[in-house]
Amino acid sequence: MARIAGVNIPTNKRVLIALQYIHGIGQQKAAEICKKVGLADERRVNQLSDDEVLRIRETIDRDYTVEGDLRRDVAMNIKRLMDLGCYRGLRHRKGLPVRGQRTHTNARTRKGPAKPIAGKKKAA
Repeated sequence: MARIAGVNIPTNKRVLIALQYIHGIGQQKAAEICKKVGLADERRVNQLSDDEVLRIRETIDRDYTVEGDLRRDVAMNIKRLMDLGCYRGLRHRKGLPVRGQRTHTNARTRKGPAKPIAGKKKAA
């Protein structure tokens, strides 16, 4: 099992797909990395030599922000918004949708499960 950027990537998948298991690498960046290293799209992780895995690892470390560093950057950006007290920061602080979605109905992912209100009857 190849370990890249602190993540064990699956051995039986194509390199293009397996690289996407790393936080911060999607389809586009995975294709870019394969092109830089010079790997064919149909190659599988278990077919890679140690040298090729090392080249992939070095390319990712040098050119991309992934995993822990990326998570830390995102968390710091959210914390900065909250400290500023701007609208987006307040929405993060309250656990409400940040990007303008409606909250009268829906928004259950951000708000959590519905909490019943005592004494409130359903409108008929």
